[in-house]
Amino acid sequence: MLEIKKAQFVTSVKDAADFAGEAGKPEIAVSGKSNAGKSSLINYICNNSKLAYVSKQPGKTRLVNYFLLNETFYLVDLPGYGFAKVSKSEKHSWADMMEGYFAAAKNLAALLVLMDIRREPSTDDLDMINWANYYGIPFAVVATKADKIAKSKRINYTRAIQRKIKEELGIDQANVIAASSLEKRGKEAVLGYIQDRLERIQ
Repeated sequence: MLEIKKAQFVTSVKDAADFAGEAGKPEIAVSGKSNAGKSSLINYICNNSKLAYVSKQPGKTRLVNYFLLNETFYLVDLPGYGFAKVSKSEKHSWADMMEGYFAAAKNLAALLVLMDIRREPSTDDLDMINWANYYGIPFAVVATKADKIAKSKRINYTRAIQRKIKEELGIDQANVIAASSLEKRGKEAVLGYIQDRLERIQ
């Protein structure tokens, strides 16, 4: 099982084409709404509570952030989306940034799409999955904040997310992982998925 023994922040860029990482190193990208808990999940799976900044105000991640894990692959924190207080121009800038990232990330092994387990996938969530489909990128949904619902109901919530993705996008058997950084749940499943995707591109 994959274990993150070393994690370090590398850089933040607005244009992914400006990132000159070590050639050949694969990337795992992390996306999600501004309040989906991306920073908390990154810190949790990387065993480092201070790696990614956890803001009290959602929507603060406006750049593409690169972290080098185990000196073998990059974890890429993409700017959060769906934040109501962002201007239209900033939303367009975000869309351009995402298009630029997916076009430039030649070694992208997988995309983790974070969603609050209590909510149906939003239009923005579905758009992100559509982007992954368009560029042929494998993806998994990480259903965060699983501690907010009873353990007995979690499988029903993850299945509801799967159904919504199938109804809206025609994608069957979408991989959905229930996780909670507060409850320390889901790390092994997330890391197992990452390991599988990394092994497939070697």
